[in-house]
Amino acid sequence: MPSTVPDLERYSIAQSAAGFEAEGLACRRGGRLLLDAVDWRLASGDALLLKGANGSGKSSLLRLLAGFLRPAAGCLRHGGSDVFADLPQWRCLLHLVGYQDALKPSLTVTENVAAVCALLGGSTARLATALDRFGLAELADTPARFLSSGQRRRVGLARLVAVPRPIWLLDEPATGLDAKNRGRLEALIDEHRAAGGIAVVASHGDVALERPHVLDLGD
Repeated sequence: MPSTVPDLERYSIAQSAAGFEAEGLACRRGGRLLLDAVDWRLASGDALLLKGANGSGKSSLLRLLAGFLRPAAGCLRHGGSDVFADLPQWRCLLHLVGYQDALKPSLTVTENVAAVCALLGGSTARLATALDRFGLAELADTPARFLSSGQRRRVGLARLVAVPRPIWLLDEPATGLDAKNRGRLEALIDEHRAAGGIAVVASHGDVALERPHVLDLGD
């Protein structure tokens, strides 16, 4: 396991999530200014809901928060430190779940989640729990190429359970989910926040969040 991976078993999710803030943050993509002079401070247990039409910049902002894009202005801090000063450490504290599920078609459901555990420094001890949480036990030995879009989405979300991390960046996470699995996702986000974790969620309104901060990117 890389030495930069924090041992989340040694301290609480709340401690490692505390103090995620933006100051004067600006994001530019393709020559277009998506947001400017944005400030927020998220504490343990908070959620930030990103609203806006398709193309308004929600996905770009999530990629910026994950460190894959640089801010056009302003700063992004965690625990008082600039996240861009140590990106490997920062990325070890978060999950970015995008609209692409990033599954290997030839690997089974179990093998895909196990591969994520290995890649992200997690333990396979939580693998069965992760599959059960999203009703995937019956599909455990099914290659990903045979899964429906909703099933693929559930496998992608299983990493949230399999590898505990304090900050979740979720891009339209309910896409392809039926009502039952949207409920499972919402319950999981609630539990994550109750444990002190932070969630930043881009959504068109199909994910219910309790008392979120809201950033509306408009049209």
